[in-house]
Amino acid sequence: MNGLTVVERLARNRYTTDQDFPHIHVNQDVALATGAAAILVSVCSARVYRQEDDGSISVAWAACLECGACLAVAPPGSLEWHYPRGGRGVQFREG
Repeated sequence: MNGLTVVERLARNRYTTDQDFPHIHVNQDVALATGAAAILVSVCSARVYRQEDDGSISVAWAACLECGACLAVAPPGSLEWHYPRGGRGVQFREG
């Protein structure tokens, strides 16, 4: 794979953030009641989710790789997730 590490390959990606319309929203009440923080933090390879000291979940949605893993494992009602609007989000670069 041309000698680059995964981190180096991911660094070649471009991100066009959509500041007005974040594509991830956490329902903090449901997340706290269901223990969603531990699940989201452990499944996200981009480290988009972080559990705060008060138990809430912070989201660095601009770094999202849009794989959908979080949506697949999140307890029902704890997460709203959709792809960013057209032309925004991650743009993968091969190589």
